[in-house]
Amino acid sequence: MIRFENVSVRYEDDAEPTLRNVDLTVPEGELVLLVGPSGVGKSTLLGAVSGLVPHFTGGTLTGRVTVDGRDTRVHPPRELADLVGTVGQDPSAHFVTDTVEDELAYGMESLGLAPGVMRRRVEETLDLLGLAELRDRPIATLSGGQRQRVAIGSVLTPHPKVLVLDEPTSALDPSAAEDVLAVLQRLVHDLGTTVLLAEHRLERVVQYADQVLLLPEAVMGPPAEIMAVSPVHPPVVALGRVAGWDPLPLTVRDARRRAGALKARLEGRDPAGLLPHPSPYAQGRGGTPTSRNRGSAPDPVRPSAVSSNAGRAELPAPSAGGFFLFRRRRTQVTAPATPLVLAEGLAVRRARVEALRRIDLQVEAGETVALMGRNGAGKSTLLSTLVGMIEPTAGSVRVAGRAPHATDPRDLIHQVGLVPQEPRDLLYADTVAAECAAADADAGAEPGTCRALAEELLPGIADDTHPRDLSEGQRLALALAVVLTGRPPLLLLDEPTRGLDYAAKARLVTRLRALAADGHAIVLATHDVELAAELAHRVVIVADGEVVADGPTAEVVVSSPAFSPQVAKILAPQPWLTVEQVEAAL
Repeated sequence: MIRFENVSVRYEDDAEPTLRNVDLTVPEGELVLLVGPSGVGKSTLLGAVSGLVPHFTGGTLTGRVTVDGRDTRVHPPRELADLVGTVGQDPSAHFVTDTVEDELAYGMESLGLAPGVMRRRVEETLDLLGLAELRDRPIATLSGGQRQRVAIGSVLTPHPKVLVLDEPTSALDPSAAEDVLAVLQRLVHDLGTTVLLAEHRLERVVQYADQVLLLPEAVMGPPAEIMAVSPVHPPVVALGRVAGWDPLPLTVRDARRRAGALKARLEGRDPAGLLPHPSPYAQGRGGTPTSRNRGSAPDPVRPSAVSSNAGRAELPAPSAGGFFLFRRRRTQVTAPATPLVLAEGLAVRRARVEALRRIDLQVEAGETVALMGRNGAGKSTLLSTLVGMIEPTAGSVRVAGRAPHATDPRDLIHQVGLVPQEPRDLLYADTVAAECAAADADAGAEPGTCRALAEELLPGIADDTHPRDLSEGQRLALALAVVLTGRPPLLLLDEPTRGLDYAAKARLVTRLRALAADGHAIVLATHDVELAAELAHRVVIVADGEVVADGPTAEVVVSSPAFSPQVAKILAPQPWLTVEQVEAAL
């Protein structure tokens, strides 16, 4: 179905090709998973299949890519539209209509399908992806995960022979991701659709793959064989390597069948003293994981322990383009007498939607709190309210004793910084170097601080690269570096691992742990259950705008099959959450 013949791609001004001498064949009716570190060319390879590379992206493609006999060098994307359906890393860039139902129908209208066929396929897709309740909703009002499902649905309705999907589950909650992957598997098995899929969250998708393509080596083979040598692999594989299992398991079920001896070795050991380290500022939260039973209050924060190495934290300053809450300026971090974040009976209504209802939440200095819940639950709305971008409809919210929406942004930026779901909202300079220089100046930091953070989070980004030419993971790393340069007392992160490989995520976890140890509060909205298990002291689950669970990470995630990490599922009922804990115990 898809043939790469000695394909190389080099972009203008790049010293080395992004893809080099790729020679392989993807058979019809296979689901092929692309894996590899961020920036190795996964999106470029997918773009070569859809014709976007080089017709839209530019650059030079040598060799030949054929899809069902059509040469993508001479057939631009519009001539492949009936054959190849594409969803990129930024689903919003694909939308051409205003409402969900119209977007699902647009591709079929362009191909001239009969109205009866279009109506039937729209209804089928609405049901398959759980979009029926959103059919009349304006796309602009949807959450990031809901938009991602709409984008996937818009390429399913024309029934293309080939689907090209770049990070298709990155913004989806665990249940929605399973639903989407089950749909893709059904298309492969029942209709013979060929699927090429790039994904960093391998724990979600590797068990669905028929073949795995490892980049930059361009080696393709069965999942078990590739995972045995791949530098990027899911926790279940990492646990298998620690335990010495051969062959390595790919699913939780396979690992549970082999875990008896490992559980015996861990019997009687307590993961509480192992990584992730509990926050010294958030001890004493006992009780059951519920918003109505919060347990005892945290220990008081010592002012001397909250300050950074220099005794000062660098906080947000205005940026061009209106996102003035995200840059940092320098200020003293002091221990507040009250919680750093305090929300009581908080409610927010957005148009016809009651986005938040009766939210009670408090976050202490030094605490890391993960907000979790299905797409559209209200997590991003809560973060936007904490940063002052949305005014509460009812109740109250205080950040460092101030109402964010009523505080002058020039004052509020000394207390809170937000990395939004779309990192491009933070990036406005023409090069990575200029972006980092502006961040250093805004934060009052030593020159090179932001650049060092970017290099730490994701090495190898060239100074003269334009931010729009970075991959989604690289853009996110740069935006994180911009915000972390200021070391704000309250750091808000919306899907901070979207597009990051496991190594980049590990570096991010290390940096965030250090900030929490210095007394900075971190609130992150995430669907990444592995990140929550590694990093969060508490997990708050939000459903339909309400807090339905709030408690220590181990208690909340283990009691929820949807939000439980792979290690917890494998070693249940023992209380282990991460491979890191198991490795430290052994």
